Amino acid sequence: MSIKPPFTEETARLRVKKAQDLWNTRNPEKVAQGYDPDCIWRNRDKFFRGTSAIVAFLQAKWTREQSYRLRKELFSWHENKIAVQFWYEYQDAEDGLKWKRCYGLEDWTFNKEGVMTKRMMSGNDLEIGEEGRWYKDGLNVEDVEIGEEHW
Repeated sequence: MSIKPPFTEETARLRVKKAQDLWNTRNPEKVAQGYDPDCIWRNRDKFFRGTSAIVAFLQAKWTREQSYRLRKELFSWHENKIAVQFWYEYQDAEDGLKWKRCYGLEDWTFNKEGVMTKRMMSGNDLEIGEEGRWYKDGLNVEDVEIGEEHW
């Protein structure tokens, strides 16, 4: 099922959850298929575009971010744009496998066929430790109650 703009609240939510599920596969080639071949990305302080750059970025990301688990929620939408709030947890392979959580927002733009042409991400990491984890093994990320203080 292709989800195309203009988005409604329902179709925007479906699009967000579809992206969440795709990213949780941690398969760079599969994830990259959801973006236009010339898609523009900003991820924190990195700017790039195109499928090969997306795949290379995701390969490096998931090499560093072990045990990655992500949740995305719709923040806002309008016509061909969606804003997303997200939280993900990972073990940082470059920092002794310490558990961390990233809090952030994404801004997505789609063409009329429903293919993403721009993805802008801002995020901040927080060291959480094992006791601070939300997404424990075997737990569905959708089952985690995220309090207002984290929204």
